[in-house]
Amino acid sequence: MASWRFISAPAIEAAEFRLALPGYTFSFPRDHYSHDDFRTEWWYYTGHLRTGGGEVYGYQVTFFRSGITEARANPSRWAAKNLYLAHFAISDIPRKTFRYFERVNRAGLGQAGASDKEFRVWIGDWSVGGDGTTQRLQAKDGGFAVDLTLVSQKAPVIHGEGGISQKGEGRGHASHYYSLTRLATEGTLTVRGKSVAVMGVSWMDHEFGSTQLHPDQVGWDWFSLQFDDGTELMLYVIRKADGRPDPYSAGTWVGADGRTVRLRQQDFSLEVLGRWKSPRGKGTYPMQWRLRVPTIGLDVTATPAFPDQELDTAKSTRVIYW
Repeated sequence: MASWRFISAPAIEAAEFRLALPGYTFSFPRDHYSHDDFRTEWWYYTGHLRTGGGEVYGYQVTFFRSGITEARANPSRWAAKNLYLAHFAISDIPRKTFRYFERVNRAGLGQAGASDKEFRVWIGDWSVGGDGTTQRLQAKDGGFAVDLTLVSQKAPVIHGEGGISQKGEGRGHASHYYSLTRLATEGTLTVRGKSVAVMGVSWMDHEFGSTQLHPDQVGWDWFSLQFDDGTELMLYVIRKADGRPDPYSAGTWVGADGRTVRLRQQDFSLEVLGRWKSPRGKGTYPMQWRLRVPTIGLDVTATPAFPDQELDTAKSTRVIYW
């Protein structure tokens, strides 16, 4: 679970880029690739890994692409038209410790990039690529690393209606958004310099668009839940400045057979049962939730494995999130 997503540059810049509008038709594997005509894009991986000895770890690897408005008018093939950023995190659940790392680089001299011809995204030696159905995900830093093969068990799940996930009132205040909700995962995990074989399950989100949240939308809480019966739930609550959920909050329930049910804000309720205050940034985060979706008979309580999993990404995306 995460409670933040990358927010694009101000809307005035978005005029230089393509807007996410109704009528978009997804095509795979093409839509796994980069979409440079949109301002902001991310490939977001989270998952749980288990060692042969039964220890459980969580991980996150996220790649961001941010279009640079000024560079789009530069005809030079050397012009860096995109900025690339990445986050890598490991949750050591048995020891309740959390480590994260971040990177940032312009697309120069092959140091970072995202291809629009094949599924390949990289920043240094952190990378993901493949044919979409099977992917290889790699990241390493500071004695921690993942080298994982991910195999999708279901077709891509497209969120929203008409090819867009509407995030606010007005034309283009939306994204094109899909998920691979159940990726069988195996490979190698390195923790404090010690490598071990792991297996598990992952989730991948890919989202691209060109506008920011409205001024009264101050953030969002996002859930990706995988259940033992083979079903999944994606749900996000956009938070308004007065604390109320925005009516554009939404979700998607995915059946074991891959069929989907779109959820609007009035179809579910989210109750915060506990909170945690960061000892560093002093922010206070929801830390336990009761989630109810009456239309599908769902009533669950979600509790993190441990509270202190905060990322302070001052060197890259310049936000603090959990």
